[in-house]
Amino acid sequence: MSNTPQPNVWAVIVAAGNGSRLAAAGASAPKQFLTFAGRPLFWHAAQALAACPALAGLVLVFPADRLDEATALARQCAADDGLRLPLVAVAGGARRQDSVLAGLSALPPDCRHVLVHDAARPFADPALVGRVVQALMSGHAAVVPGVAVTDTITRVSPDGMALETLPREELVAVQTPQGFALASLLAAHEAARADGFTATDDASMTSRIGIAVHVVEGSPDNAKVTHPADLALLSRRTPPAAPRIPVVGHGYDVHRYAGPNETTAANARPMKLGGVPIAGGPMVLAHSDGDVLLHAITDALLGCLALGDIGTLFPDTDPALSGLESGIFLSEVLMKLARADMALVHVDATIIAQIPKIAPHREHIRRNLASLLGLDPSRVGLKATTEEGLGFTGEKRGIKAVALATVLRPA
Repeated sequence: MSNTPQPNVWAVIVAAGNGSRLAAAGASAPKQFLTFAGRPLFWHAAQALAACPALAGLVLVFPADRLDEATALARQCAADDGLRLPLVAVAGGARRQDSVLAGLSALPPDCRHVLVHDAARPFADPALVGRVVQALMSGHAAVVPGVAVTDTITRVSPDGMALETLPREELVAVQTPQGFALASLLAAHEAARADGFTATDDASMTSRIGIAVHVVEGSPDNAKVTHPADLALLSRRTPPAAPRIPVVGHGYDVHRYAGPNETTAANARPMKLGGVPIAGGPMVLAHSDGDVLLHAITDALLGCLALGDIGTLFPDTDPALSGLESGIFLSEVLMKLARADMALVHVDATIIAQIPKIAPHREHIRRNLASLLGLDPSRVGLKATTEEGLGFTGEKRGIKAVALATVLRPA
């Protein structure tokens, strides 16, 4: 049995500050309540963490005098954005570490790992959060994201005299979210309370009691809104994209070749693969144009949409579809993807046939597929194989194709 910790991670988002620096500059609300893209900054921070699949719930820590108002706002944002994670709101304390401890106290008994994040960092991205969680799951008790320092850093005396230039290659700017084994972080807070120690972040508290802090790559975009000049960050940012998840659809189709006495039948079609005519290929029996490859890909896309198979939308009993180009079916389904705000990112397909030889046509077919799908050719995979004389394809009686389509859909 694996000893790897299982991902059951909660997050504490600290949004209890009074924003004194920004208030002095005339800001109408503490920074965590400033609005960007129709949502308060604390909610953007919450969404960034909620996009992590390992996250089991969120604790939001608000100023005590705004707890009811802020809780109602958070729950309204959750309802509007379809966030279904458990959401707990608590009142913070006088210092940041008091607020963090209030959040830790609200975690469920089965929580073993926690992320602590500043609401004033609304631009954390899911990839950064994932790096922190992955390091936690690998066994580190304390994890922080850090960004390499590019400026020269000099230590100065109280009277403004340069004392020492610090080695830049040894320095990082530490960010949040910071991740911890919950027991380790609680021990660090207890030691700080007992010693009257005040910390600017949680990692310094764990390091103080001898717990090694692991650093993962941070993000330059994960800026903290602290000073009045930082408000300009909001006007320069585009609203963060809604979280998306990958969905994979599978498609399969098969067509029989026309026999010697069927080549003039009404449903005998010249062979096409991926919209490309295959000169000298066997005639294919089909209601539409018989493009087995486009049919398999269309089925894969329908799988991403959970809309059944190609025969459900385009039945072979409909006379109007007789001989219709399969590219039309594909276009219809691609429009359905667009209407569902789903983005096609990759297609991989395999043609299975003893005849004809696919290799001379493969690159032409692949590039035509890319054009039909609106993808760069590097995102379209195409392979061909035989079944070594086995089955109906091995006996040269037909052709089949399988396809996988990968799309990104709103979470």
